[in-house]
Amino acid sequence: MPRRRQEFSAEQRAEIWKRWKAGQSMSDISRAVGRMPGTVHGVLSANGGFVPPPRRRSRLALTLEEREEISRGLASGHSMRNIAETLRRAPSTITREVARNGGAPEYRASPADSRAGQRARRPKRCLLAINSRLRRFVASKLQEDWSPEQISGALRREYPQELSMRISHETIYKSLFVQARGVLKKELLKHLRSRRTMRRSKLATTAGQQRGQIRDAVSIRERPPEVEDRAVPGHWEGDLLAGASNSHIATLVERHSRFTMLVKVAGKDSTSVVRALTRAARKLPRELRRSLTWDRGTELAKHRELAMATDFSIYFCEPQKPWQRGTNENTNRFLRQYFPDGTDVSTFTQRQLDAVARRLNQRPRKTLEFETPAAKLKQVLR
Repeated sequence: MPRRRQEFSAEQRAEIWKRWKAGQSMSDISRAVGRMPGTVHGVLSANGGFVPPPRRRSRLALTLEEREEISRGLASGHSMRNIAETLRRAPSTITREVARNGGAPEYRASPADSRAGQRARRPKRCLLAINSRLRRFVASKLQEDWSPEQISGALRREYPQELSMRISHETIYKSLFVQARGVLKKELLKHLRSRRTMRRSKLATTAGQQRGQIRDAVSIRERPPEVEDRAVPGHWEGDLLAGASNSHIATLVERHSRFTMLVKVAGKDSTSVVRALTRAARKLPRELRRSLTWDRGTELAKHRELAMATDFSIYFCEPQKPWQRGTNENTNRFLRQYFPDGTDVSTFTQRQLDAVARRLNQRPRKTLEFETPAAKLKQVLR
């Protein structure tokens, strides 16, 4: 006899969503509710990781307690009419309830109540389903690797007077993650830089990395105030983006404009990295070569050679505090959309890296009021 699938109770589902919203992992949640991670994933993925709004059933609908009374009555051999009289319901109500749930021999209260809840759902058509013009705009920008937040911000700038061309980034995520909506193709998910298929809580975190020691490193605490307020262009943040087979790309981000440069490096050793950064920095106008802030990676052990060759003042984050160069950290997350984990980045030519940087620099940024880094830097140079 096949094993009957065990349904989640309303209390268990509420507990799953409460823990998911609090940032707990799927493994932690499955242990807490005493179920396999795969079944917990099924509950979460059905709604794209978004906590569903509370639902209220009609006061006329059968309750779980009434269904349990029906189940006990059937087990005791009572007729449909007797059960209906006990519950003060119409006999036809009881007859239909039992028939739609497998008949008297198969009727069980909890599965019947769960199926009734599913049948009662009346999802409203979402905004993208009723506005084809807006849907085409969103889909086209997703194909260009824009994030939902960038799309939402760009719509406000391009259509300031058209309220029909407004949509929140959360609504776009829902239309991608909840495929039952059927308005955005599943293939568009690959254009999200995170590659996730479910919305995660902002409280979910990952562990940081430990870094080595740098001789004669000047601490970020000694940076002049003009670097902090981003008012003056020419101050950069840098790091190495790691790929498979011990491959790396150097990333440079200008703090004022968020303009990004990608630099091909022959290896992670300091000689290779400093040589590549020197070559790239010398292409910049002198007024854009003021300072460079790096993590504590030993790839910049020869930082004094870089400073002499480029006129950069070089500063280093404090140990285990990479978030002190948050502009670069955020940009590297953008870049994972183009160089996912496991990609051998050594196969990319400098021309290809320039093309990726150009595409990233032409995407609007929320922190720039949805202006693009390329346009921002152009204003500076002009």
